[in-house]
Amino acid sequence: MGRLIGVASETALVLALAAVQGRMAHTAISFIDKHLSGTRRRLARVAVMAAIATIIFGLLLHIPDATDLPLPAVFFGWVRGAALIWAFASAPAWLFLRWRRSHQARTDTVDTTRRALLHTLTGAAVATPFALVGFGAIVERTDFQVNEVEIPIPGLHPDLERLRLVQLSDIHLSAFLSEEEFARAVDMANELRPHLVLVTGDLISVHSDPLDACLRQIARLRSDAGILGCLGNHETYAGVEDTATEKAARLGIPFLRSEARQLRFGNARLNVGGLDYQRMSWNSHYLEGAERLVTPGALNLLLQHNPDVFPTAARQGWDLTLAGHTHGGQVNFEILNQNLNVARFYTPYVRGLYRSGRSAIYVTRGIGTIGMPARIGASPEITLLRLRKA
Repeated sequence: MGRLIGVASETALVLALAAVQGRMAHTAISFIDKHLSGTRRRLARVAVMAAIATIIFGLLLHIPDATDLPLPAVFFGWVRGAALIWAFASAPAWLFLRWRRSHQARTDTVDTTRRALLHTLTGAAVATPFALVGFGAIVERTDFQVNEVEIPIPGLHPDLERLRLVQLSDIHLSAFLSEEEFARAVDMANELRPHLVLVTGDLISVHSDPLDACLRQIARLRSDAGILGCLGNHETYAGVEDTATEKAARLGIPFLRSEARQLRFGNARLNVGGLDYQRMSWNSHYLEGAERLVTPGALNLLLQHNPDVFPTAARQGWDLTLAGHTHGGQVNFEILNQNLNVARFYTPYVRGLYRSGRSAIYVTRGIGTIGMPARIGASPEITLLRLRKA
């Protein structure tokens, strides 16, 4: 749907959550004024105001491009993440309570058994958002899953049939994904015995995150033909594109930046090209110059963090594009076979396999999180791609 609609929808969501938090604070202060007095009243009011100011500030840091602000990393980690977790859980619970109280008079005349049942259902409805977010933060956030996908390729060379590619993306090694947790994902990837490992960006979230630790774990990945990668938007935001490239190269990990590498498997050639993150504001000139990286007679595979480039990649002749960036929505609800998440407002290519003519793109859900340190309906993914002739 485009960056403009995506930014507008994400900003509207953040402002709506902030508005609900403001109303919750007003209710809390009214309660304090009614039931407390003197020093206890003043202290309680100060505590509520300080908490709500921190929460609203943390929410406003989720407005797109807020990460460009010159603030300490703690604001983009704990404050930003905790604010969204609290708001995402508390807002629906509070709104339900408000609705329930507005209809309270209707239950005053019903029998005692029905009133007790309504109270029980109210408690369950209020607890559900907190349970859902808690599960997403504590369990699903690190519930790494191997997703095996067959990729049909028209005219695939017989020597590339059943080629096994492992894709890792959106690692975001940070306060909310430890090196030990990522090491577990690396071990799972190695058990798949890939012919080639491909990393499609977002190694970290902000400049102070442990880039060296992330690269150290990536270097543990094992495959017949090694590791190739491209950079993501968070390498750009953190200003570590050159640093990451140089450090990775010393570990034997080439990050492709407007360049391509050719690999041979038997008598077949696999041409792997990579470009730095293509900002969505560049959509009128995505992948400029990338057509020169396409090699006739080879299988052409493009590594690009942003999946929205796919129509351009297909026109340029890339047989397969691998991307990430969307986290599969990260917080995703499936209703009537439709996936509902914020990422859909930015791009139609959110998760899974898409085709256009002879070209295909696979968009992985990735490993880590950004913003809210939780995943709901979009578990972290280690992708095993098998090539086969269409």
